[in-house]
Amino acid sequence: MFGEHHDLIHELPEYKDKIHELKTHNAHFARLFDEYHEVDHEVHRIEQGVETPSDDYLEEVKKKRLALKDELFKMLQAA
Repeated sequence: MFGEHHDLIHELPEYKDKIHELKTHNAHFARLFDEYHEVDHEVHRIEQGVETPSDDYLEEVKKKRLALKDELFKMLQAA
């Protein structure tokens, strides 16, 4: 939804405990988790008008956020 944060814990509440566990015990997951949230905050700032890049850039950043979410989700399912 426009202007809405998509933080991982709210997107995947059923994995809250696994997210915490992986963040503390898996450096790769923790790095991807941090990168996901940085990208999510960037999308949010753009949608709120704080930043005003091109529509193409916004689409690219949203695709990156989705790719990160997919990778994190796969790691959560495998854990």
